[in-house]
Amino acid sequence: MDMHTVVVGTSGTTAQDVIAVARGNARVELSAAAVSALAAAREIVEALAAKPEPVYGVSTGFGALASRHISPELRAQLQRNIVRSHAAGMGPRVEREVVRALMFLRLKTVASGHTGVRPEVAQTMADVLNAGITPVVHEYGSLGCSGDLAPLSHCALTLMGEGDAEGPDGTVRPAGELLAAHGITPVELREKEGLALLNGTDGMLGMLVMALADLRSLYTSADITAALSLEALLGTDKVLAPELHAIRPHPGQGASADNMLRVLAGSGLTGHHQDDAPRVQDAYSVRCAPQVNGAGRDTLAYAATVADRELASSVDNPVVLADGRVESNGNFHGAPVAYVLDFLAIVAADLGSIAERRTDRLLDKNRSHGLPPFLADDAGVDSGLMIAQYTQAALVSEMKRLAVPASADSIPSSAMQEDHVSMGWSAARKLRTAVDNLARIVAVELYAATRAVELRAAQGLTPAPASLAAIEALRAAGVEGPGPDRFLSPDLAAADAFVRAGKLVSAVEPVTGPLA
Repeated sequence: MDMHTVVVGTSGTTAQDVIAVARGNARVELSAAAVSALAAAREIVEALAAKPEPVYGVSTGFGALASRHISPELRAQLQRNIVRSHAAGMGPRVEREVVRALMFLRLKTVASGHTGVRPEVAQTMADVLNAGITPVVHEYGSLGCSGDLAPLSHCALTLMGEGDAEGPDGTVRPAGELLAAHGITPVELREKEGLALLNGTDGMLGMLVMALADLRSLYTSADITAALSLEALLGTDKVLAPELHAIRPHPGQGASADNMLRVLAGSGLTGHHQDDAPRVQDAYSVRCAPQVNGAGRDTLAYAATVADRELASSVDNPVVLADGRVESNGNFHGAPVAYVLDFLAIVAADLGSIAERRTDRLLDKNRSHGLPPFLADDAGVDSGLMIAQYTQAALVSEMKRLAVPASADSIPSSAMQEDHVSMGWSAARKLRTAVDNLARIVAVELYAATRAVELRAAQGLTPAPASLAAIEALRAAGVEGPGPDRFLSPDLAAADAFVRAGKLVSAVEPVTGPLA
């Protein structure tokens, strides 16, 4: 385990901390201020629990059953029962990193002092994370309103020593056995605690934070592959001039144009419009790459703003306020997060779409300006990259389906008490698939573009130094160029791994300097 430690306080957390815990196995500690805030809020809850007047979440039922007053002797059972009944997820297991992000973000809200949970419950949450115990959470069960209820319930079940969880060795065992093996005592929930563990947007937020990190890297990689394709197609880099982008000052557009221009610096391939096949302008997929990539970058920036606000939030219902009031609210509604998750799926689909159009152009002898059909060694005997483009096209088609907004839907639940929901969890789940697909699409363009640049070099033209650095790194990583006797798919998979690991960016930046 990574020995980096993330301290959880009362004022939220950062995207970097979420990723450190979810992907880097960073340890988690509660700050002294958080422990004090937890204890103070708990005193307020216990004082209210002792009063005869019903208080929602403390001495009442939940949702459509909130009108029932629960007697003191049944309240611990009520809190256990809400966790057990709500742990009703179905389908495949959710990825370990998603569950860790979910648990950490719930701990972040609990530690704020607005939930009324005892310090020992929060400490148990930290202990489970630090032990590398991961509750089994299922794909289906959240409507993105009243929190990610079923996913969070499966996590709370683990804290109680019930249900199944995965140990640090990857083996799924009964949660009680795993807690005992790590010296962790299961929690016995009291008033409000069961509800407080379930009522947040933590799953969809965790997936948003990780998607943003992945998309930032992919957008830089996509700028590089777009530049490589422009170079291989003997396009002009004049369209990337800063003064052109300054008169339409979208920051993402300017950043993408600058990335492409720096990748193409020193190229002997660009600007051949007046050679054997004169062209006035390049095709949109080449000429407008900064505009499309840049609009996606600006959407990422907006989504990051929403994520930062949510990371600073305390999402629960009811909440304990600083003046001692315990108030019901609607902060658990996932709409703000759901919308940007859907926005990101849309821009990812469009980035994949324009990348595929460039790949297709590289492979078509009628539009590639002197490249062999399908970039084959011996066209006809060898199909070259024909089916690589088929695969890319299939991925793009799925991306378009994934871009249909989940947040435009709502299915009423809880006897019409919860009559409008965000579907944010579903938006997050499809975005994860879209991000995976986008990496594959960018990898196919990289494979085709580097092959095309090598062929141009064989024709006696001089590629940009950054292009040569990308090709050298790709080959050093074991990604071989196509040949008549070589099966292509393993090389596509290796190119995909190369892109995902950020190796394309790290190969180019020593030549170009840091890219946006």
